Amino acid sequence: MGMQSSKGRPEPAQDAGNPRYDDPWYDALASGWGESAGAGESPPGVMPPTRREGGAGSAAADVYLEVQRSTAFQEVRRRYRRFVAPAFVAFFAWYVGYVVAATTAPELMAHPVAGSVNVAMVAGLGQFATTFLLTWAYARHARLRRDRAALELRWDTQELTRGMNGGAS
Repeated sequence: MGMQSSKGRPEPAQDAGNPRYDDPWYDALASGWGESAGAGESPPGVMPPTRREGGAGSAAADVYLEVQRSTAFQEVRRRYRRFVAPAFVAFFAWYVGYVVAATTAPELMAHPVAGSVNVAMVAGLGQFATTFLLTWAYARHARLRRDRAALELRWDTQELTRGMNGGAS
């Protein structure tokens, strides 16, 4: 782990004082963006010079754009949207229906189901149950339909960016 800065945040490990901007997981925005350097001084540039000059950084950006345009990436996104959009609509309709019924039809919600358990309690517990069911279904869908393809894309992307750096990662 790196040293602590004066603001209490850990500083990233750096080789000879230069951060590695070619790392695809480097987050330039989280490393001081928007913080002033001092009174009247302009903040340091967010984009490293290699990206502005068309060096290895822009080549890495080209790799990521190429991957984003690939049919494999589009297939992963399509599978994601085909699950998330209907699941969101169904769950949101169920939630809004519960809230609307609770506010507009209190006599329906007060109707006893079994003993002192009424429709509102069953529907409220149903909200919790469907939340866990939806979480399980999403994780299962991701594991069976998207994770393998996304992992292959990740490895392909790393291989492409590694090749630009002469084998160094």
